[in-house]
Amino acid sequence: MSPDQLFWLALILKMAVTAGFVLGATIAAERMGPLIGAMVATLPVSTGPTYVFLALDHDTSFLATSALMSTATTAALAVFSLVYAVLARRCGLLVSLGIALAVWFGLITVLQAVVWTPGSVFLLNAVAILVCFSLARQLPVVPMPRVRTYWYDMALRAGSVALLVAVVVGLSFTIGPRWTGPLAVFPIVLSSVAVILHSRVGGPAVATVFANTILGFVGFGGALWTLAVTVVPFGPVVALLLGFCVSLGWSFLVIGVQRWRQRRR
Repeated sequence: MSPDQLFWLALILKMAVTAGFVLGATIAAERMGPLIGAMVATLPVSTGPTYVFLALDHDTSFLATSALMSTATTAALAVFSLVYAVLARRCGLLVSLGIALAVWFGLITVLQAVVWTPGSVFLLNAVAILVCFSLARQLPVVPMPRVRTYWYDMALRAGSVALLVAVVVGLSFTIGPRWTGPLAVFPIVLSSVAVILHSRVGGPAVATVFANTILGFVGFGGALWTLAVTVVPFGPVVALLLGFCVSLGWSFLVIGVQRWRQRRR
């Protein structure tokens, strides 16, 4: 088999593996309610595999820089979710998602101009997530009704995430780590959720899910920050495992606190 054939075969396998992770997570998210669904949706189900594949092609210095930029971009993700949650209550999908994505792109352009350190990026996320979460709590809660899942919903999610993996892994050699980081956390899963559900259950219900994702970004950003600071001294395997444990641990903590509060009522 020629080197070109090996490259395309490896890329197709990477796309398929990531799509499988995303499908399982998003199906679970839709069946568990807004908060638990948001915690599942903000697990690194697409970003994690992307970084695994990047680790196969790049050194630890590249991964550390990319992860640091991904951590900075988490603040932009929190703003993205807040903007969509606010607009979706009154506007259609194109307006809500279009403006939210435009804000996200604008913010990552600004973030590119800053030389981030682990300390400064930690502070950025703490402030951004706290402010966005505080504002999102003011929004009315609308329960998510049960919806039927169609095969083309799954195809859209799997295809969009697989395409993102192909773009990030393929372009990483050209665009460098500072742009690879933001692209690795592009809100492709949340965007596909909005496209699929906005017209079916209504903007207010999807807005509630997006508002809850802001809390999930604590674990998501924490996982990326952990990867950024541990990949050079401990290597990619240990760093990736530590990052996933941080994200999973935060999700379990949030879900556990919610259930404890429900039992006390």
